[in-house]
This record gives sequence, structure tokens and C-alpha cells, in this order.
Amino acid sequence: MSDTEATVQDALDRGLFVTFEGGDGSGKSTQAALLERWLVDGGHTVMRTREPGGTEFGVEVREIVLHSRGFITPRAEALLYAADRAQHIATKVRPALHRGEIVIQDRYIDSSVAYQGSGRVLGADDIRSLSEWATENLVPDLTVLIDLDEKAARARLDSDHKRFDRLEAEENDFHQRVRQAFLDIAAADPERFVVVDGTLSPDEIATQVQARLEPLLRRD
Repeated sequence: MSDTEATVQDALDRGLFVTFEGGDGSGKSTQAALLERWLVDGGHTVMRTREPGGTEFGVEVREIVLHSRGFITPRAEALLYAADRAQHIATKVRPALHRGEIVIQDRYIDSSVAYQGSGRVLGADDIRSLSEWATENLVPDLTVLIDLDEKAARARLDSDHKRFDRLEAEENDFHQRVRQAFLDIAAADPERFVVVDGTLSPDEIATQVQARLEPLLRRD
């Protein structure tokens, strides 16, 4: 990002942007809800959202990309996620940040890099570039990666007795690539990430997330 782009982003985005990442079954949605409750109890204005599906357009994209009965090529899948992301950030996330709110989001660019870039083997750099273009380079203030072994995650999903979506239904080697990609992304950007052991209790995970977020809440 250029200095000019960074200045524009700083001027527009006065709130905080927190994203949750991890494999299917890692507990992201649970933690996003717990963080929202903690922040609201602390007097903060919070918007919790997700990708795909955070807008009316996103709901339609989510149905296509996760539940379509027809074959979707990997590149078409990546483009669908990018289209959802462009709409979501422009119409929902950036306005909330401009109002000074805290946005808590379940999945963002790192998910596409992990799932389409590594899981689908499309290439991390190309996928990241696509989403950065779609979002006009909006970067989270904090990303929480809940790391959980893919077999343990699958066991959790099995215990819920739910019908798997297209990505959840992929084989273990796909989910192994996704998990390793998340870990590699986090290792390359330690200032933005906090990596939490997904085998811990929900309360233990929430405590670690809160501790990492508190300094950002005190920033000018």
C-alpha cells in the first residue's frame, strides 16, 4: 500500500476491525459472539458480521458458493468470494468503521488465501491480490486465528450432525493445506495476528482474545 493509500485509510477507518480466522469447526463463530458480548458490556458500539453472507448480496453468494449442487471451478469460486467481499466492505464494513464502531468479522481475506490459494492450490499471492483490489486494501487491526487440528475439527462437525457444505466436505488433505496456510500467514504477520489453541475451553480462548485486544481499545 502506498503512503497516500495508507493516509486515506487512516482517515476513513476510525473504528477497529477485528477478524476471526480458522478451519471449519474451530469455534470462530462462538468466539466472535463472546467478544461482541464483552465489548458491548464494556460500552462499545459493535457490528458483528461474516463472509460470505454479511449483506443481502452476500447471502445469495453464500448459497451459491457453499451449497450449489453444480460444479464450481476453483477460479470461479475465488471470484465469487471476492465479489462478496467487495460488496460487503464497501457497503457495510467501511461505513461502520467510519462511524467509529468496532467491527467483528467471521472470515476475511486470509480465509481466501488459505482455502482458495492453498486448499484449491490457486496460489496465495494471486488470491490475496484479488481480494486486496476488491477491498481497496482494507487491513484488519487484529486477526484472531483459532488453530485446531483438522481431525479434531472434523469430529466437532460430525458431532453437530449437520449437512456439510462444499468446503467442509473436502478431504483431510485439503483441510491440512488450509490449516498450514493459516499458520504460515500468521507467522509472517505477528503484529496483526494472535494465534490461539482451539482445544482450550471457550472461556480460556475468550480471555486470550480480550487480552490482545485491550491495548487497541486504548489507542488514540
